[in-house]
Amino acid sequence: MKKYLSFFRIRFTNGLQYRAAALAGVATQFAWGVLEILMFKAFYSYNQEAFPMDFSALCSYIWLQQALLSLYMVWFYENEIFDMIISGNVAYELCRPISIYKMWFVKNMASRLSKAALRAFPILLVAAFLPAPYGLALPKDITAALWFLFSLTAAFLVVIAFCMIIYICCFYMVSSLGIRIVAAALAEFLTGAVIPLPFFPEKVERIIRFLPFASMQNLPLRIYSGDVYGVQLYEGILLQLFWLMAMILVGKMLLSRALRRVTAFGG
Repeated sequence: MKKYLSFFRIRFTNGLQYRAAALAGVATQFAWGVLEILMFKAFYSYNQEAFPMDFSALCSYIWLQQALLSLYMVWFYENEIFDMIISGNVAYELCRPISIYKMWFVKNMASRLSKAALRAFPILLVAAFLPAPYGLALPKDITAALWFLFSLTAAFLVVIAFCMIIYICCFYMVSSLGIRIVAAALAEFLTGAVIPLPFFPEKVERIIRFLPFASMQNLPLRIYSGDVYGVQLYEGILLQLFWLMAMILVGKMLLSRALRRVTAFGG
């Protein structure tokens, strides 16, 4: 465990150095959040009753989505891992007496958390002081806040477990570009990153709800905004834990199978 904590600390500290990039990211995400809210406001002004989420809840959803983007962006990968797999330099990693899966998992966690540490707080602070209903509202009670934090952590781990499968698939390919584009496009659409899942047609949303993508940013953000509660909340949490364990298991099996076929020359 100590060695993985060391990898985490090194990668997290390294990520905190890019403060200018983080400042640009805060400005971009804040501007994007404002534009998105204004776009939805135009639709809500026509007929607020026609939409499945309260406008205030939708604004909270968007601000959290922008503030926590670093944790949930499925299109963000560690290019170093792709390069090692494609170039064959992964052989150096295999010489280490550690689990590659755990090391890559920890590095991904540290990179995302370091970005979130620099970007999330300024966005949340400004959003909290915006006038209602455009700002970030508080969760309806302490129970919802606690479930939000639990689901937030589980969703973060589900995203990393999903990205680990994408990394490992590159052992079976000559280029990582295709699978990265397909995975990012699918995930952006099905996680609720483009539009929240309740805005999908009911039949489609009913199917997406059971996919791993719905266990990413969709669930914690909707718990916070009060759109998911009661039995639906417990079902969502159980599904989230199921997908987390399933994807970690699949990732480890794929990696184990890939490493049995790896041949390294030289030395």
